[in-house]
Amino acid sequence: MTFLDVLIELLERIAANGGAKVLISEDELRQWPIESVQAMKKQKLIARARPATSAICPGCEEACVMPVNTLPGEKGASASFIVCDKRNDINRVALSPEKLTQWQSDPDLLCGFIAANLGIRRSKKRSANIGFMEIGMASGNKRNRMLCLRIDDELNLVTGDSVLPLAEAVDFKADGYFLDEVMIRNLVDSAKTADDRYTPSNARREVRKLDTQAMYESWQREYLNLKKSRPGMSNVWYSRQIAKMDIAQGRDSETIRKNMKK
Repeated sequence: MTFLDVLIELLERIAANGGAKVLISEDELRQWPIESVQAMKKQKLIARARPATSAICPGCEEACVMPVNTLPGEKGASASFIVCDKRNDINRVALSPEKLTQWQSDPDLLCGFIAANLGIRRSKKRSANIGFMEIGMASGNKRNRMLCLRIDDELNLVTGDSVLPLAEAVDFKADGYFLDEVMIRNLVDSAKTADDRYTPSNARREVRKLDTQAMYESWQREYLNLKKSRPGMSNVWYSRQIAKMDIAQGRDSETIRKNMKK
């Protein structure tokens, strides 16, 4: 995965979750380029979340998702473990604290990143509608307007009647993620920009949706093939096998698990 692929996947997960927060395990972060993770932490695109209350059991290859039990230990330390109820030869499976560490992202963090990146004052207004959030007053070449984040089947930057998919305005350079300020200025100035390169393209979005759907369908076919050849394994196990294949297109196993079943 490229640095930009990582951020776009995160944006897609937030949109698919309807604007609710998404959780990312420490294991998932290790699958991403280290420069991407460092930038996301530094730029507050992701933030530390509470320890996980369920985890993938490392007790055997079935990799079941099980509830986590935590008991207080000596000197204030705690011990976390999973109780296996699937096999007779496994009882408690200890978990290290790193296995429960997770991170989160949500639209509020995204709005903070956008405001900081553009150097605008973050709006204090909070809408009751989770699908529409004010970011702050953005500047064009001709006027200033309120810039907002709209959550549909994708994340869109909106000002007046102008709309721009957030994924089309982001990029990565040596010191982290950034927004294309020319695109933002054109968005603010007019719904129909002077430069067609910065005009939101419905055709581009439709092509991207079709490509994503085709990728999901390839995962779904391979999932059925694996179930036939290796029946009885957990969905986590199947998704990890698909993640090793070319059809994964760099996506991590957790993303595959959520989209490999029709």
